[in-house]
Amino acid sequence: MKNEVSILSMASISAAGGTPQQIWDSYTGGVPRFTTYNTNKSTCAVGVLDKETLSALAEIRNKNDIYTHLDDTVLYALYVSRQILTKELRDKIIGINFGSSRGATKSLEYHHAQYKDTGECSSIASPSSTLGNISSWVSHDLGVAGPVISHSITCSTALHSMLNAVAWLQSGMSDYFIVGGSESAVTPFTLAQIRALRIYSKELEGFPCRALDIQKTSNTMVLGDAASALLLADGKVEGALAYIAGIGYATEALKHPVSISADAKCFQKSMAMCLKDKDLEEVDAIVLHAPGTIKGDKAEISAITKIFDKKMPALTSNKWCIGHTFGASGLMSVDLAIRMIQNNQFVGVPYVENQNVPKQVKTVLVNSVGFGGNAVSILISKNDSER
Repeated sequence: MKNEVSILSMASISAAGGTPQQIWDSYTGGVPRFTTYNTNKSTCAVGVLDKETLSALAEIRNKNDIYTHLDDTVLYALYVSRQILTKELRDKIIGINFGSSRGATKSLEYHHAQYKDTGECSSIASPSSTLGNISSWVSHDLGVAGPVISHSITCSTALHSMLNAVAWLQSGMSDYFIVGGSESAVTPFTLAQIRALRIYSKELEGFPCRALDIQKTSNTMVLGDAASALLLADGKVEGALAYIAGIGYATEALKHPVSISADAKCFQKSMAMCLKDKDLEEVDAIVLHAPGTIKGDKAEISAITKIFDKKMPALTSNKWCIGHTFGASGLMSVDLAIRMIQNNQFVGVPYVENQNVPKQVKTVLVNSVGFGGNAVSILISKNDSER
């Protein structure tokens, strides 16, 4: 990075809620926000949006006829994007990069089922089920001009959106950038795919997802729906919520389609790049990717230990509360990081004992990784004027 990048505004929706107070209360309340989901095979825990947010999304769909066919993934992206962009900026060159691990999941599954039943497809099957329509519709809805990018790098998708935005902003090719991740993947078929990997939680009570619990004896991933968006600008802008102070990325050689190495070499590389020339003792906390699987959680903690050694920051995750939100998960972690910085309060994991609680929360590292070891690390720091 040439210099720090300002985070001007943010919004998110998830099982934790859709307003800043709801979200903060959910994280600090220590109670997971899961519900049960019934399929024709079994019942499992999932994280779904609250009734108020679902009602607001339905209103968006019902007010405009051309929005009736949009996948929920697109609607989620529209909703959070509307919250972060003021009218005064709409004549600027604003880039948009929304990502999703699965894309328009529900639309794709619906139209595929229709094809299996009738042998024919609707005329909107293709345009409504492509990954690229997420950012395109956000751009249309906001009425802005600038580069429009949709992509998938599985679960590290949202943080890759941030990497892209930093590059565009610091090249001078865009004035502002909206970055986001959106995922509406709580469907029987998607749940069946994750169960087939034998990593989905079998628990319904207590804490079905036990991310960061290194004593757990079974995998505990829980799937959740969510979307999050940030508005970014290059340099230090007065009134910014926080700054992007470092970025890092890495991949590692594939040994299995869904796994990373036991000591997460990809995370070691991404964190080392992100923290280059930084004082490790200034990192107050890390929001881990920690999906709730035995191997995944241990590998990431091992990588952090190798980087920080005896200077270990406080470790946390939000997946115990909202689940793994796939392509949105990285930005949901950034969302938690910024809220901790704003409140100068560390939000720990309720069932993890003897946590290292920092005296202050001014600098937070966020990790994310996708299938195949595509790791990203982002360093978020407090606005200088508030330090």
